[in-house]
Amino acid sequence: MSENSEAKRSARERLAQERERQRARDKRRRTLIVASAVVGVLGLAAVVGIIAANAGKDDGSSSAGPVVAPSGAVGKDALAIQTGKDGARSTLVVWEDFRCPACKSFETNYRDTIHQLEDKGLLKAEYHLVTLIDGNMGGSGSLNAANAAACAQDAGKYRAYHDVLFQNQPPETQDAYASTAKLLELAGRVPGLDTDEFRQCVKDGEHNSWVKKSYDAFRAGNFRGTPTVQLNGKDLFADQANPVTPQKLKELVEAKAAQG
Repeated sequence: MSENSEAKRSARERLAQERERQRARDKRRRTLIVASAVVGVLGLAAVVGIIAANAGKDDGSSSAGPVVAPSGAVGKDALAIQTGKDGARSTLVVWEDFRCPACKSFETNYRDTIHQLEDKGLLKAEYHLVTLIDGNMGGSGSLNAANAAACAQDAGKYRAYHDVLFQNQPPETQDAYASTAKLLELAGRVPGLDTDEFRQCVKDGEHNSWVKKSYDAFRAGNFRGTPTVQLNGKDLFADQANPVTPQKLKELVEAKAAQG
């Protein structure tokens, strides 16, 4: 083989090796991005939990008026909204506040995985809506958004509206979800949701007392903050050094389903 041919082959081999190293670096980077996002969720949740423990403001948790649960609510005292199929072997319990930045981080990173598992019939989720940020920061956006989400559940549009609310979450210090007009505007992004019935439900605060009762249950549970996420009774983020990533969540749910 000529020196020229040998040099070309060596160059190709070096190029191939460099491409392989780049692929490995990209894979590590993607893993670190997901892990960092998870840690960010945990860090923010811890901050929220500390604030909750020390908050002295009126959080509006005392019930006023009749407790009207949204259609199809499940669990103890019908305080959860379920998505996914009843027959799913795994259950994800989520305590969330629509004003909570850590909750948005969780949703951004885990939403697609949760939906995929739900759509396959492997996972059902139970959402408990709370008003933690209203109590800490003042305002009523947590309550009003949660009531609107419950109204969306009445219309069979909870999952889609839930996602829209988190995707368009305002800064924590801006109580934009206190505005009925804002909540109705976002409802327009969910096909079939913006009806007269939905608008009346939102304006009347039909499920406000139900939301407040849900927050009472959250406080009674002594959770560390929002989001609190449990898969089959186990806290997803209990081990902060080794949190359950979206991929690990998928593997755990699929393993549970494979048990038959």
